[in-house]
Amino acid sequence: GTDLTRSYCDDDQRDNLTQVELNQVKRKAELYRTRLADLSWFMRSLNEYIAREANKEDECTGRFWEGRFKSQALLDEQALLACMAYVDLNPVRSGIATTPEQSDFTSIRMRIRAALQGQQPQQLKPFDANELGPHTLPCHLNDYLELVEFTGRAIRNDKRAAIPASSDTLLQRLDIDLDSWLELTEGFEYQFCHLAGRLHSLQNCRQTDGMHRIRGSGNARRLLGT
Repeated sequence: GTDLTRSYCDDDQRDNLTQVELNQVKRKAELYRTRLADLSWFMRSLNEYIAREANKEDECTGRFWEGRFKSQALLDEQALLACMAYVDLNPVRSGIATTPEQSDFTSIRMRIRAALQGQQPQQLKPFDANELGPHTLPCHLNDYLELVEFTGRAIRNDKRAAIPASSDTLLQRLDIDLDSWLELTEGFEYQFCHLAGRLHSLQNCRQTDGMHRIRGSGNARRLLGT
């Protein structure tokens, strides 16, 4: 904070502040609240700190990240599960890990370790195909784990492995064919712009927000259907 905000937080000094100073504190608090709810501001602050530390260590200058981060709204179950698999398989796709259970710092590794104990990790939203709602994920945990395992093998071996029956059933339930699924999980963030989902989900969002055109509608129709 600033000298003024620190004075406001000090019980002994707060009563000595003038009305003008209190108004300045109020405006500063509103600014802080706006920034705390702004993902772009958070990433900007994080990028700057990491870049300074990394550049100091490497004795160089320039941006730390190769490109800007992306913020995409996941509008339906198809987009949610495809994005989850895409993120969970990042280490496999980049060659850092050979299997999902060896992928450090991923949700899939945490879920697999918990599943071996017959549990679901408390830190993550649970899978539950019977009670769909905002607090659960829309399928069985085992179905998702097998689907990610198959997808990882297809990516790692550069060939199509035999898809398990349960994974095939899950893809059918999501109405996504195998080729589209593999394309989604190899480059999900590049298939859409700010909104990701089936075509009708994008259209509903467009009507709600009053937008006239949505980028990515062609890929939505091709990969996820109408």
